[in-house]
Amino acid sequence: MRSVRKCSRTGCLEPAVATLTYAYSDSTAVVGPLATASEPHSYDLCEAHALRLTVPKGWEVVRHEGAFAAPDPSADELTALAEAVREAGRSDKPAPGPEPEGPSGRRGHLRVLPGRA
Repeated sequence: MRSVRKCSRTGCLEPAVATLTYAYSDSTAVVGPLATASEPHSYDLCEAHALRLTVPKGWEVVRHEGAFAAPDPSADELTALAEAVREAGRSDKPAPGPEPEGPSGRRGHLRVLPGRA
């Protein structure tokens, strides 16, 4: 299930509705509708941060005209959420058993080392 992307600004937990990208060669910041996928050199912003964005002196901001809209959850997301809730509420699931030991006698990839005094 795809989770809702959050604003990239530190401490902001609002859902992202816009994407900020930079055109360094033109000294321009571009704030447009939320990109379909998160890109490494772009920033997701909530509506408040998208509207209040300021840039350094000499730079220009190009903004999307119109209101920013949060993406609607798709039917796939809603179905996956319903199935996850249904699975979590099942009472007939068997309890997980102990992890089987591997060929080295260890369980998994971690082991406990005795402490040194």
